[in-house]
Amino acid sequence: MTKKPVAGNDAAVKTRKRGGGPASPAERELALEMIRRAKEQGLDLTGPDGLLKQFTRTVLETALDEEMTEHLGRARHEKSVDGRAANTRNGATVKTVTTDAVGPVEIRVPRDRDGSFEPVIVKKRQRRLGDVDSVVLSLYAKGLTTGEIGAHFREIYGASVSRETVSRIIERVTAEMNEWTSRPLDRVYAAVFVDAIHVKVRDGQVANRAFYAAIGVDLEGRRDVLGIWGSPAAEGAKYWLSVLTELKNRGVDDVFFLICDGLKGLPDAVGVVWPQAIVQTCIIHLLRNTFRYASKSDWSAIGRDLVPVYTAVNETAAAAARDEMLDNWASKYPAIRGLWMGAWDLFVPFLDYDVEIRRVICSTNAIESLNARFRRSVRARGHFPNEQAALKCLYLTVRSLDPTGRGQVKWTARWKPALNAFAITFADRWPADRN
Repeated sequence: MTKKPVAGNDAAVKTRKRGGGPASPAERELALEMIRRAKEQGLDLTGPDGLLKQFTRTVLETALDEEMTEHLGRARHEKSVDGRAANTRNGATVKTVTTDAVGPVEIRVPRDRDGSFEPVIVKKRQRRLGDVDSVVLSLYAKGLTTGEIGAHFREIYGASVSRETVSRIIERVTAEMNEWTSRPLDRVYAAVFVDAIHVKVRDGQVANRAFYAAIGVDLEGRRDVLGIWGSPAAEGAKYWLSVLTELKNRGVDDVFFLICDGLKGLPDAVGVVWPQAIVQTCIIHLLRNTFRYASKSDWSAIGRDLVPVYTAVNETAAAAARDEMLDNWASKYPAIRGLWMGAWDLFVPFLDYDVEIRRVICSTNAIESLNARFRRSVRARGHFPNEQAALKCLYLTVRSLDPTGRGQVKWTARWKPALNAFAITFADRWPADRN
C-alpha cells in the first residue's frame, strides 16, 4: 500500500517519547531535518525505501565504523605511529538485520584483516536486533499464537519471522523461567493469596487442568508473584504440602495470613509448614456461591441478610446473624445451610482483627486481576500441548505485568494502613530488622 507523503509542518515531531516526556530540542531539530530532507528528495518518511530506514542504516553503519576505529586504535586512513600496522581494515560484509521499527535493513559490517573484530551493536551471526525478541515475547504473553506473531511482523514491519523462529525465541525463556521459579524469597510475608485458573492441556486427551498462582505481600506492602504450579489430577494435602515446602525452602519462614477459596487439603498443609499462619477463606467467593444456589429474584433480599454476617463485630455476633439468615432462606434453598456451615471455620478468622486488616484479607481480589490477564493470554490458544507450554505462557504474562511500576506504587499505598495494624498485632513475629 502506498504511504502518504510527509506533511509540510512539524506536527509529526510533537509526539512524545515512549517514557511520556517531550522530545528534547536536539531530537526535535533532528526530526525536522529528516522531514525537510524527505520533502526535498520526494521520499516517504516510512515504508520500504523511506527515510527512517535509510537513517537506521546510517546509524548502525556509523556505530559499527566507530567500533572498528576503537578496535584498531586509529581512524580510517590514519597511519599507525611507526607507519606500519599489524591489523588493518579489510572491506565490509553485507548483511540484513530485522529491526522492530522499520523491518529488514541491509547494512555493511566492517571487517579487519586478522578477523579479531567483534562488533557489539550488531553481533556476528546476529540477524535480529534485540527489540524484536522483546516484541515477540510481549505479543506471545498477550495471547497471540506463533503464527499470528509472524503475520503481525509481516503486516506491520514488512519482516518475515517464521513460526519456527518465533518458537525458538520463546524457547529461550525456559531457562529464565526456571531461574524465576527457584529465586530466593523474603523471610516473612504479611499475606499470601492463592487462586487458580483452569487451562486446557492435551495430555492424551484435551482436559481442563488447574494452574495455581500465589501472590505474596511483604512487610513493605509490595506484592510479588511467588510462583505458578500445575495441579496434578488428584489435588489434596500432599500436593499442597509440596508447594508450600518449596516456598519454605526458598526462604519463607512465616506467613501471617494465607487467603484462598476453600482449596482441598490446603489448610492442613499450611499447619504443617507454617504453624502460626491463619488460613482465611475468600468472603467474596462464599457470597457468590450463596447467590448461585438462589433464584435471581431473591438476590437482593439475601444480600441484605448477609451484610450483618460479614460486618459483625465478632464471631458471636456473626453466628447470630448467620442463623437468622439461614432461618429466612434455608427452607427454600437447603444447600445454603450446608455451604455456610461447611465454610464457617475458615470464614470467621478475619473477624478477630481491625477493620484495616479485615479490608485486605477478606478476599482473593488481590489475585483476580492476575487471573484475568492469564485468561486473556490462554484464550487465543484453545489448548496447550503439555503443562510446560502452559506454564511458559503464564510466566510470560507475569513477566509483562505493570511495565511502568505505577500499579506497584498504588498497591503499596493501599496497604500502608493495614501494615501499621499488622506491625502492632504481630509484633512478636515482626522481624527485628524491619523495626
